[in-house]
Amino acid sequence: RYMNTDYPICNALGYHSESITKTLVIYDVGCQWSINFGSRVKNSPSLLLPPALEIVPAVGKFHLAAHKLSCFPRYSLNFIKGTGHLDGEVLETLWAPFNKISPTARSMTQAHRQEVYDDHMRDSNWKKLVGMVPSLLKKYKNSNKCLREMNEAYEQLTAVLDPDRVARWESDALRAEADRGEALDIYLLKGDKAPTFQEVWLQLMKNPKSPSGNAGSVAWLAEGISIEDSQDQLRKFHSNDQAFCKGLDIDLGAFTPQDDPTFCGSDEEEHEDREFWDDDEGDWEAPEEEVEELASELMSICMPSSIGAAKLTELGLHDLLKEERELRIGQANDCLDQLRTDLGNKAMLYQQNFRTADSTREGTRTKKEIQKVVARVNKHVRSYQRARQAILRLDPDGNMAEKYQDILPEDLAVSKEVTEKNRFGQGTSKLAWFWVIDGEKSQLNVGAGGLMEEFYRMNWLKARARRDRWKEEVSLVRHEMLWTGLWFQYHKKMWEQRALQSTEPGKEAYAKKQMGLWSDFASKARLMF
Repeated sequence: RYMNTDYPICNALGYHSESITKTLVIYDVGCQWSINFGSRVKNSPSLLLPPALEIVPAVGKFHLAAHKLSCFPRYSLNFIKGTGHLDGEVLETLWAPFNKISPTARSMTQAHRQEVYDDHMRDSNWKKLVGMVPSLLKKYKNSNKCLREMNEAYEQLTAVLDPDRVARWESDALRAEADRGEALDIYLLKGDKAPTFQEVWLQLMKNPKSPSGNAGSVAWLAEGISIEDSQDQLRKFHSNDQAFCKGLDIDLGAFTPQDDPTFCGSDEEEHEDREFWDDDEGDWEAPEEEVEELASELMSICMPSSIGAAKLTELGLHDLLKEERELRIGQANDCLDQLRTDLGNKAMLYQQNFRTADSTREGTRTKKEIQKVVARVNKHVRSYQRARQAILRLDPDGNMAEKYQDILPEDLAVSKEVTEKNRFGQGTSKLAWFWVIDGEKSQLNVGAGGLMEEFYRMNWLKARARRDRWKEEVSLVRHEMLWTGLWFQYHKKMWEQRALQSTEPGKEAYAKKQMGLWSDFASKARLMF
C-alpha cells in the first residue's frame, strides 16, 4: 500500500546520514503510514535504513485539520521539538499559481502539457532563488516580532497562575516531549460531561437523609431556583413589552389586577398606616402642575463618580472618592471573574455537548444552555463597563485604563483552544487581556480539578509550545541565512573551477557569467543579512 512512499523515504534517509540520529518525516497521512513502517522495512530486502535512526512522523498543518482529533497532539508540528514554524507543505504552495495556467493546459496534449508545467515550475524555482534573501529577511523580522508577543503572552499567563500547578504542567510537558505518542494527549481537553440540574436533583433525592437534615429541603431548594428563573423571565418580559405594545395607547390605570384580600392574610402595620393617614389634618396643597414620573430603570443614581474627581477634590470629598473607587475596582474584578467562568463554560458546552450531540433534541437543549450563558456574559460585560467608566471618572490620571481595558466583541468569542484544537493557523493565538489580568494576590481563582483549571492548563501548555516553537524558528532562520550565504559561495567557487577547466571560449564565457551571478547573490546576502 505504501511501497511508492517507503522506497523514496528509505533512499532519502540513507543519503549521507551517518551522523544523524533523529529525523522528521512529514507526510499527509503520516499517522497511518508510520504504524507498520518498521515492520515493512524489516520484511523487505530492498528497503534499508541507517542503524539507530529514530523517525519522528508528523502531518503537515494544511492536512492535519482534516484528521481526527486524536491525531492533532501526536502528529502536529506545533508540539515537536526543533521544528520551529515549519508548515510541512511544499506542493500545496504551488496550487494557487498553477491554477492560473490550468485552463490553458487543459486542451493541450500530454507531452505539451508536461513541457508547459515544467517551464512554469522552473520559473517558480528561479523566482524563489532570486527572492530568497528578501524572503529570509522578512521571515526573520516576523519571527522576532512573534517571539516577543508569544513570550509576553506566556509570561503574563504564568504570572497569574499558581506556581505549583505551573510546575506540574511543566513536568508533564517535558515528559510528553520525551515519550511522545499517547503522552502528547495532555494537549487535549480532559473533562467529563457535567451533570444536568435534573440529574443532580434526582441524585440528591436518592441520598439517605442525615440526622440534622430536614425532609423536603431538596424540593424546597429546587423550587427556589425555579422562582429565580421566573424572576429572570419577568425582567425579560418587562424589557420586551415596548416592542410588542408599540403603537398602542394603553391606560395602565384603567385595570390593575389585584389579589383577593381574603387570601392575603392580615397585617397590623397596614391598619396603623391607614389610621395615620386618616388623622393627618395638615394643610397640604397639591402642586399646580403634575410632575411626570421617570421610570425606575431610567433614573440616574447620584454617585460620587457622576460628579467627577475634580469636583470631589474641590469639595474636599477625598475619602468618598477613594471609597467608591475601591468599591468599583472590586465590582470590576467580580465581573471579570464571573466572565471568565462563563466563557469557559460556554467553550466546554460547545465542545462536550453541542459538538457531540447525537440527536436534534440534545443539540437544541445545548443551544438553550449556551444562550443562557451568553445572556449571563452580556450581563457581566454591562456591569463591568459601568464599573470601568466610574473608575476612569474617579481616577482619570492613574493607570487604571491600562489595567482595566475595554472589552471588545471579539474578546468574548468561544475559545478555539477548546472547540477547534486541531485548527489551521494557531501559531500566534493568544488569550484576551482579561484572562491574564493580575488580581490582588497576583493569582487567578482557579478551582482545583474544575473546568477552569482544565481550561487554563490547556491554554498554558499551548502558550508554552508557541513560545518554544518561535524560539526555534528564530534560531532556524538565523542558520538559514548563514547557510544561504555559504551556498551562494559554494556555487561561485564551483563555476570558477569550471571556468578554469574550460577549453572552449564559449563554455568559459558561460561559466564566468554564472560565477558573476552567484557572486552577486552572495554579495547581496552579506549586505542585507
